[in-house]
Amino acid sequence: MSELNEPPLIAHVIFSLGVGGLENGVVNLINTMPEENYRHAIICIKNATDFRQRIKKQNVAIYELHKQEGHDFGAYLRMYRLLKQIKPAIVHTRNLAAIEYQLPAWLAGVKHRVHGEHGWDVFDPDGNNRKYQQLRRFLSPLIDKFIPLSQHLEDYLRKKVGINPDKIVRICNGVDTKKFYPVSQKTSLPGCDLPFNSEFIYIGSVGRMHGVKDQLTLVRAFIRLLEKQPELKANVRLIIIGDGPLRQQAIHLLESKGVAELAWLPGQRNDIADIMRRLDIFVLPSKAEGISNTILEAMATGLPVVATRVGGNPELIDDGETGRLVEKENNGDMAEALLDYVGNPEKRQRHGANGLEKVRRQYALEVMVNHYLAVYDMVLGV
Repeated sequence: MSELNEPPLIAHVIFSLGVGGLENGVVNLINTMPEENYRHAIICIKNATDFRQRIKKQNVAIYELHKQEGHDFGAYLRMYRLLKQIKPAIVHTRNLAAIEYQLPAWLAGVKHRVHGEHGWDVFDPDGNNRKYQQLRRFLSPLIDKFIPLSQHLEDYLRKKVGINPDKIVRICNGVDTKKFYPVSQKTSLPGCDLPFNSEFIYIGSVGRMHGVKDQLTLVRAFIRLLEKQPELKANVRLIIIGDGPLRQQAIHLLESKGVAELAWLPGQRNDIADIMRRLDIFVLPSKAEGISNTILEAMATGLPVVATRVGGNPELIDDGETGRLVEKENNGDMAEALLDYVGNPEKRQRHGANGLEKVRRQYALEVMVNHYLAVYDMVLGV
């Protein structure tokens, strides 16, 4: 196909291409969108990791700006030059770390620009930082459409930032139900010595192990659960997948209470769907969230979900129907919710089935892709 006949190019601008919900959403979008509609490039403000291997399409260029720590004005110049070179039809930035690159996109002559809000910045978990609000407000004239992933984020853009509602299109994440699905029988897991059979109950979580994800609250809740009912040490186990500064802290906490052998914290893994299928209860203990990919993946796997009442979590979880919502940083409430599920297999099964049905009805990957296609077509006037 000649260059003149090629589909329009979308440049997706993200901080880095590594393991994370935002990055997973970008990869899912690129992999699922029909090739005849749009081409794609990913521009990493920082760098790309082996996560790039999850991109199935062969013609997706990945660029790295290698931004230095602090104020690196050279990164803006590198972005400007790159955009002049690749000439995208649309620049799509995501989250606070990327929104300021809307300015070099405008200066480079990119005519159409959109911005996604996927979740809160670790330094502004409640969206109250006025400097960040002002930055979004200042750049809003350069942006054709804002795409928040949750009602919570949409309310933030409208009420705190003051974005015109006509510029806002809310699009929830979608989950790949061909990859995440339930199974009736558990089998052993490569690299894990824990036994997987019907006698054991597995509580699990997946996510980068840093401050805002707050896996330490889950660890404390697990410890309290065992302290309340010591007999559960015989068959209740904890799995936390992910890497980061909280991982070693979590291991030390488990060791200090003498229950480290009842948990598995292997760090980063590439077989998340397989691990999900071996869990009985999924937990998301975050202090802040947008629309969580991992909650959707857990629901698609038929798991009941215990999550904190923050961000977009209440949009995904129907409290008492598909899972339980607890207050953030409250390991006591979390322990009680876990205890209820551990002692009630019928409730686990019922809530998991309700969540699976909701995902299939509202959060299919194809639905998300069609919404993004509609936004891209809209801004281009297709």
